[in-house]
Amino acid sequence: MELDLKERKAAIRRDALARRDAMAEAERIEASLVVCDRVAAAVSASPAVVSGFLPIRSEIDIRPLMMSFADRRARLCVPAIVAGELQFRELVRGAPLEPQGFGTYAPGVEAAILDAELMLVPLAAFDRRRGRVGYGRGYYDRAIAALRAKGMSPLLIGVAFACQEVDAVPMDAHDVPLDMIATEAEIIAR
Repeated sequence: MELDLKERKAAIRRDALARRDAMAEAERIEASLVVCDRVAAAVSASPAVVSGFLPIRSEIDIRPLMMSFADRRARLCVPAIVAGELQFRELVRGAPLEPQGFGTYAPGVEAAILDAELMLVPLAAFDRRRGRVGYGRGYYDRAIAALRAKGMSPLLIGVAFACQEVDAVPMDAHDVPLDMIATEAEIIAR
């Protein structure tokens, strides 16, 4: 049963990422900016700590959105991979970044480790129930579970291109539905 679920998620991931990769670069840039504007307008609160991510390959670029939260006085952090888990390190202008594997970068070990009140979550595919298929290693599911174990309940916003939507994401017991998914076409919220 579990293998079937993994195989289904792998097929969904492969197909959705192929659609994302097929987008023209100019289309991805414009769509990224629209998503950033949508989320900035939809989140009226000013969270103290926001986790984002630095884009890889054809992934959505949310750096303008992260800066809009910084303009609201939020501290920013991005994930670093430490012993197979995510550690959210503070992103400070001018601080050096180190390669993390998979084409990602993060601040070094000297950076503060932060717990986010709002998480901007990357994804490979999503559905209307706010289900998410990630990149297949469960990093974000475990990171969210760790925050919840500390008694925190971060606002979880998935950010993606509309072409990454699928009919249904198969959900396992550890899969966490997102509070909101933002694309260039719309916001899907509970």
